[in-house]
Amino acid sequence: MSLKTVEWKDNSVIMIDQTKLPNVLEYVTYTDYNQVAEAIQTLVVRGAPAIGVSGAFGLALAALQSNATEKKELISYLENAKKILFETRPTAVNLAWGLDKIMDVANQATTVEEIKNNVVENAKKMAEEDIQINMSMGKNGSELFSDNDTIMTHCNAGALATVGYGTALGVIRATKDSGKNIKVIATETRPVQQGSRLTAFELKHDGIDVSLIPDTAVGYTMANGLVNKVVVGADRILRTGHVYNKIGTYQVATMAKQHNIPFYVAAPLSTFDMKSNPEDVIIEQRKASEVTGIGDKKTAPDGINVINPAFDMTPPELISGIITEKGIAKPPFDESIKKLF
Repeated sequence: MSLKTVEWKDNSVIMIDQTKLPNVLEYVTYTDYNQVAEAIQTLVVRGAPAIGVSGAFGLALAALQSNATEKKELISYLENAKKILFETRPTAVNLAWGLDKIMDVANQATTVEEIKNNVVENAKKMAEEDIQINMSMGKNGSELFSDNDTIMTHCNAGALATVGYGTALGVIRATKDSGKNIKVIATETRPVQQGSRLTAFELKHDGIDVSLIPDTAVGYTMANGLVNKVVVGADRILRTGHVYNKIGTYQVATMAKQHNIPFYVAAPLSTFDMKSNPEDVIIEQRKASEVTGIGDKKTAPDGINVINPAFDMTPPELISGIITEKGIAKPPFDESIKKLF
């Protein structure tokens, strides 16, 4: 059984604290939307689908927290909460999607009580739908993988990046569940090590054969025939097929192209941004301390300049296919992606 990352229980939001993994599996409970915003910002919860649902749950908490007696007053309170939640992670499109969906529900209601009930129920429904979407995506993607494949993945696009089951790791789970014998190679994913801390943890937890490599060994493993295929998740996909995902994804895709290894992306339709162009996308820049140290240990000199982007862009010419709950888009993506909607 895969891990459940975020859920709603007794008017509270319960999350796995992913900053504590793999050392401790600890659940935290939040009753204030500001706590949820901080959890998203500090990577207690991460992964595009998971923060989309977490944002929706944050607005649900905000609705319950508000003392508003009139609809207009409550909507204003929710708009402020939405702004605070959105500013935590601007690159991942699922967060904006989740927040906008809940605000639409709130605006359609007529009374304060109706807003509160509808917002909570719709946020819970989004969480339930996320698991079903991931399972459909997994089934679609499993057809691309063969018996005895060794599959590389980067960062964490598993149950821990979603409400449950996962996107890229959902495809891997579905492939294994279909009876195929597979192995996985996970990159450590510096600087926050989502691959070693999270992907390796959850695959081992689920009994899937996984080996961990340093990010610098991607070329080595591919050149030596240790990898057959690659599957990763995504934080934003443009209508043109440009994929924004964890920093280092572009390097993995480039090496895969060099070695004629198929490179797949798995993401729900909620991750697609059908309006923006590549030059419009803001790449989140994270704090220097993620690079200059590991835990409490300093690994770089004081005062060193640091460039620490959270994401990079993989161009469509490096991508073999994009796996969604509605099917698989193949090049040319500007045509195939449209057909998914």
